[in-house]
Amino acid sequence: MTRLSMAVRSLVTVLAALLAVTAASATARATSEPKAPADFVALRSVDPTIIQEIRYFTPHNFVGERIDGYQQPLCILTRPAAEALHQAQQRLLGQGYTLKVYDCYRPQRSVDHFVRWAKDLEDQAMKAEFYPNVDKTRLFEDGYIAEKSGHSRGSTMDLTIVKLPALPTRPYVPGEPLVPCFAPQGERFPDNSVDMGTGYDCFDTLSHTLDPRIQGQQRANRLLLKDTLEGLGFVNLAEEWWHFTYKPELYPDTYFDFPVSTKSLTQSH
Repeated sequence: MTRLSMAVRSLVTVLAALLAVTAASATARATSEPKAPADFVALRSVDPTIIQEIRYFTPHNFVGERIDGYQQPLCILTRPAAEALHQAQQRLLGQGYTLKVYDCYRPQRSVDHFVRWAKDLEDQAMKAEFYPNVDKTRLFEDGYIAEKSGHSRGSTMDLTIVKLPALPTRPYVPGEPLVPCFAPQGERFPDNSVDMGTGYDCFDTLSHTLDPRIQGQQRANRLLLKDTLEGLGFVNLAEEWWHFTYKPELYPDTYFDFPVSTKSLTQSH
């Protein structure tokens, strides 16, 4: 064997070893993802009739891209929260409505993604829709973004109400013209929900559940959601008409980071 062929053979051996190490590392990362405790469930396993439009799996959110940790468009909750939501759904179905969830359990890595985005003052791609009247430098101070979220504890969800029969909502097309989230319902991005006065994740004081400027049918719609859920143990966040937490929480002090995926659940749903 010539020196050249020996050198080539050695190089191939080294490269093969490096590739093996890289593959092993990737496999280790894939299999070492944290898992959810056994009392977390996929909402669809408790109530398949609740509509799921998981916005952070899509680019239609205030960041403008899919958020880290959302591997599937899936609502995951602690079982007591999911079962209470099922009771709320039963009450609303009897009145000709259905619930629709925008977000449920949210991994800590997703919250970290929000924080990185909020600190990047150059990225204003979605401002015209989600925070037209808020300077991005104030997102932390005004409470729109925080380093921890109750969603990561598994008993908090963002949701709305849809009149039956539910019409489809067209998908968002990245780059399309944006309209303020508090514009009249016929002008802002279409949503098959009832008119709540603003769109979901609208960074504006008009999103405060009982803002006095929201009147008429819009206020009635907010109160239908609020009253239905509060009658079953949910607590509304006063600054966001869509945000509710089921109490008592199973994990009031734990912020989980398992991905939003059926693989994260310890049981098959």
